This record gives sequence, structure tokens and C-alpha cells, in this order.
Amino acid sequence: MARLLALPGPRYGYRVERNLPMATRDGANLVTDHYAPLTDRPNGTVLVRTPYERGFPGDVEARVYAGRGYHVVVQSCRGTFGSTGEFYPMANEADDAQDAVAWLRTQPWFDGRLATSGGSYVGWTQWALLMDPPPELRTCLIAVAPHNMYEAVHGGGAFHVGDFLHWAAMLINQERFTGLRAAGRALTMKRRLAPVFAALPLAHAADTATEHRAPWLREWLTTPDSDDPVWDRLRLDEALQRANVPVRLTAGWQDLFLDQTLHQYQALRTRGVDVSLTVGPWTHNELALKGMGHLLRGSLEWLETHLADEAPAQPRSIPPVEVYVTGQGAWRHLAEWPPAAGETVHYLQPGGLLVDEPSGGAPSTYVYDPANPTPTLGGPLLSLDSGSKDNAKLESRSDVLTFTTDPLTAPLEIMGTPVVDLAHTRSNPHADVFVRLCDVDSKGVSRNFTEGFLRLDPTSPIDQAQTVRVRLDACAHQVKAGHRIRLLIAGGSHPRYSRNEGTGELPGTGSELRPCTHTIHHDVGSVSRVILPTLSAGHE
Repeated sequence: MARLLALPGPRYGYRVERNLPMATRDGANLVTDHYAPLTDRPNGTVLVRTPYERGFPGDVEARVYAGRGYHVVVQSCRGTFGSTGEFYPMANEADDAQDAVAWLRTQPWFDGRLATSGGSYVGWTQWALLMDPPPELRTCLIAVAPHNMYEAVHGGGAFHVGDFLHWAAMLINQERFTGLRAAGRALTMKRRLAPVFAALPLAHAADTATEHRAPWLREWLTTPDSDDPVWDRLRLDEALQRANVPVRLTAGWQDLFLDQTLHQYQALRTRGVDVSLTVGPWTHNELALKGMGHLLRGSLEWLETHLADEAPAQPRSIPPVEVYVTGQGAWRHLAEWPPAAGETVHYLQPGGLLVDEPSGGAPSTYVYDPANPTPTLGGPLLSLDSGSKDNAKLESRSDVLTFTTDPLTAPLEIMGTPVVDLAHTRSNPHADVFVRLCDVDSKGVSRNFTEGFLRLDPTSPIDQAQTVRVRLDACAHQVKAGHRIRLLIAGGSHPRYSRNEGTGELPGTGSELRPCTHTIHHDVGSVSRVILPTLSAGHE
């Protein structure tokens, strides 16, 4: 595996101690594996706490680290894979992480040097430990991980049902179906869940689909109020203010937690914490496949700098930020994110045009019908059908508007967070706006590279033009000369976001559907535009 991932070869053999018991303060027993390098001069300990299977292929990271001289501890979170206690996602990880460190202090091989590592939920367990950083902690390697679950599941104002029903269905069966059976179920998950996404009321259908074994899913779905106590244990924002060790962050441009990773970077950098940021061309699931080699090579270098005995004294020689520029297909090193950029503005005009100067004209309209909701096509999803796709089928729908530039005469690099302002009216106070930017190549193939979503305030006026501002996901993308930029506008993206039923009922509980007519205005007093943060091509 190391050769396949182009990793440096192991320096040491190692032995694996399986199923070690670790008692928590409330009496739960957390099953733990220990990878012990066969050397009398180990490089410290790496802690990995996971709700997923501890064995192959998930333990590739542990084996790579152990072969480089690190003790590695892989522990199953409570209620998973032999660990006792009740599994409620994310809620107990702060206390359990502290108990894991207390247990490490009793081990004769632990020398007081600790790092943590892992992605997604495993990254959450690291932020949980950083709520109260132990003195032994030297560094953290956190990939594609949230720190605020309210924002992860309700970001933009609608519940992300496609991602989290999918995740719940996987979690409840992960110990029942393994290996090829698990892979087969993952491939058919979208088809099996399609009737659930279409059902009303949604919360009841989701309960049935998860065999009533994920009560937390209903709780999350039907609690849209960010101040509700449900979310108190599911926010780790304070960890961003308490982290006091170097942190390596890794994300993907098509990862559903990208926005949170970039927020983590900004918060740590503002405080002067030693933080690096890598953002690659990956979706959430691709990091463990296409991005694994790049991730582990960087992590080994980071551990040698911040944990191992042979840590070099000199500071890092390369800039702390590396991003993959999609469209160009190349890595770029930057001093910070986002880089200082100018603005390129395009205005929406009748006839589906994106132009440099507004000229006014008749408005553009479309009807969003929740009985036939605008479907999700690719994008930053948790499911396997995520990422950049050919948008032809989506753009051909009558409930989708598109606005397109002329072919570019020179390459354009978009670096940062695009914004779309829409002069907008609607027929129903309960409505959503979904926008997406696509790169249209010389053959007319339109592929998405960033998008954004907003559930509109139902108390705002509906019959006079209001400027609706949608912040899209950050991106680093080059649109080549001869290509065009296309803006797509719709009233939703289902099932990534729960469809707006048009009634104002509590999310997940409604049984009626009401459509909404959306109008985008183009007259001189109501400007609709796309604002792109841009660099000149070749900027370093």
C-alpha cells in the first residue's frame, strides 16, 4: 500500500495489540488497538478515535505511522465496534477524548509526546480534545472535518437531508454489513433512499428507513433553531480559540465541510497558531482514495517537524497554504488564503446572458414545484455521486435559469469566495435559492465548480425586488481562454437540501406542497450580478 501511494518505505517493523480495554469516567469500555513500533527510540504517539471499523482498509494510516516509528492508538468511539455505551454522534467525544489521554498516561510505552490524526468524524474527535488541550499534545492533523454540527446539517437554512440520511443509514448497518456487502450497499444507497426523499412527512419516512435506530436524525431534522439546547454539545467553536498547538488542515474543493475547514484556518491564523492548509480537487470520499497519498506524505513531514525526535530546527521553507487550481490542473503555493484578489463582475441580462455592463430589460422567471423538485446533480456531497458533473440534464429543466458569458479571450483565475446578488421577487414567502457556477468548455460541456444555497426569510417582502445575496463555496479555478462562465439558478437542490414545501411547517413534519414563482429582475434599478474574486493568470 505504501508503494501504491508513493510513500516513503517503513523504517521499522511493528506489532499490533488488539481489543485493549479502556474505561471512561462513566464506566463505558472503549475498545482500543495499539500499533507498537519495534524500536527502542520511538517518535511519540498518534491517537486516532473513530466510530468506524478499526481494521483494514481504515488502518492504513496507522500502519504507515507505526512503520515510521510512531506508537499509534486506534480507539472505537462509544457504542461502536465493541465499545460499550450509547452512540449519539459527536456528543460524547470531548469527555471520552480526555479519558483516552488519561489512559495513555498510564501506559509504560507512552513518553509524553502526543499527536492526533484523522479525517471527517475522526477530525471532530480532535476538535473535541482541543476544547481542553492536554499538556502532552504537540500537534493535530485534521482533514475534512466539521467543528459545528448545526452549520453542517442546517447551513444555508435547510436541513442537508441527502447527506445525513445517507450517513445515518450507513451508520446503523456498518457492523451488520462489511467488506463487499458494504460496498454493494453503498453503490445502491441512492436508489434505495429515493422513495424516502420523496415521502411526506419526511421525518416519519426517515425514521422508518433507519429502522428507528437513529433517533438523533429526527432530532436534528426537526430542530432548525440554532439556539435550541439540542445543539449545545454539537458545537466546538471554542476549540478554535483554545487550540495551542500546530495544526495541519486538509480539505477538498468538493467537500461538504470545506467552509468549516476554511473558517478553522482563518480562526487559528488570526490567533497566531502555526497552521497549514491543503485544499485538493477531492470530494469528501475521494480524500481516502485519490488524496490519500498526498495527505499521508504531508502528514509524515508534519509529524517529523512537530513530534519526532529528529524534528528540524529550521522553520518551514514552503508557504503554509497549498491549493489545487481546478481547470488548470496544478498545485499552487500561497502565503495565505484567500490571496489578495481583484473583482470581475458580470451582470445577468434577459436571454440568458452574463455581460460586463447592465443594460436592463424584461425579468426572467421560473417556477419551483416541490412536487417535482429541482434535483441535486453532483457537488459537495457525502454520497458517491458527488463532485463535478456534466450539467446538461439539469440546465435543460424548465425550473432552472442559466446565464452565460461570451467565450473568454484570456484565462481567468477565480480565487476566493464568489458572490451572487439577485434582484428577486417571489410568489410564496417560503422559498429557497440555489445558484451554481459552471465552466463551459469549447465543446459546450458545462461542469460545476462552485455553488451556494439560501433559504429566504419568510418575513421579507415578496412582491418588491429585494437583493438576495448568496455566498458560494470558495474555489480556486481557472477558466481557460475560449471557455465560458455559466450561472445556474434554481429554487432548490433536492435531496442535498430538504425541499422547501412552501407551507412554513416545521421541517420534516409537513404533508402539503405549494409551488413558488421566482422572478429575477434586470432593470437599471434592480441589478442582478455575479462577483468573482479574480487573479491574473499565472499569479504566484
